[in-house]
Amino acid sequence: MTEESTALYVVATPLGHLGDMTARAIEVLRRVPWVAAEDTRHSAPLLKHYGSRARLLTAHQHNEESAAEQVMARLSAGESVALVVDAGTPAISDPGARLVARVRAAGHRVVPLPGACAAIVALSAAGLSETHFLFYGFLPTKAGQRAQVLRELAPLPWALVFYEAPHRILDSVAALAAAFGPARTVVLARELTKLFESIHSCRLGEAHDWLLADADRQRGEFVVLVSGAPAATDNAEGERVLALLLDEGLPVSQAARLAQAITGAGKKALYQMALRARCVANGKEEGAT
Repeated sequence: MTEESTALYVVATPLGHLGDMTARAIEVLRRVPWVAAEDTRHSAPLLKHYGSRARLLTAHQHNEESAAEQVMARLSAGESVALVVDAGTPAISDPGARLVARVRAAGHRVVPLPGACAAIVALSAAGLSETHFLFYGFLPTKAGQRAQVLRELAPLPWALVFYEAPHRILDSVAALAAAFGPARTVVLARELTKLFESIHSCRLGEAHDWLLADADRQRGEFVVLVSGAPAATDNAEGERVLALLLDEGLPVSQAARLAQAITGAGKKALYQMALRARCVANGKEEGAT
């Protein structure tokens, strides 16, 4: 190899299209004697395609500690190792972080090779206007935990990036709409770089029905991107609707929740507005008596 010392090479592999492998990554895989792979059955054909004769070690989320010991033994013997996952970049919502940490702590060299990452690929084609984004990855599978996470994320002004499996996509989209309101933009990026790639943009309130309209739209691995919460200065419509609801005598929390669902404005900001408006109204009533 062109590098001077033995190292663990963190190698990004294609999401689907085999032409997306970098020349440097191919060269590394051809020259290292060992590859630590998330699923050796998946990686073996990939290595063969690129002309690699490396021997395989298993390194998945359930054996990272023991896999790290095997990798460090090879490195200590002067043999370089490449780390790969089934698709994309290791340690990004995939195994690898703990293994890399152990290798670095032991003083071995770690060399990252840039390449495919589903979150970045989806962002590049999403057309969202936010300058900043937050990558969250997979949401909790349990409904209560997922709802709590989304409540915490709802006020953030940045584009939000999630990964989701096909069998959970309907539940996740419904939870996003419930937490963020129907007005925010969602981009559903599916099967990226593969034959049936699709990138669909709509309002959150429309996404569930769009997925239900065609079973094929629910297939494949998803990147789900949601636009950020509107800035406080953009909440004029939310404030207008909130005022109407308060005038009808609705409680503060209910008025704020409904105004957020109708307009997509930030719930926290609406709740604070409702509290202030109710305090002002109560003060006027007291002064009039």
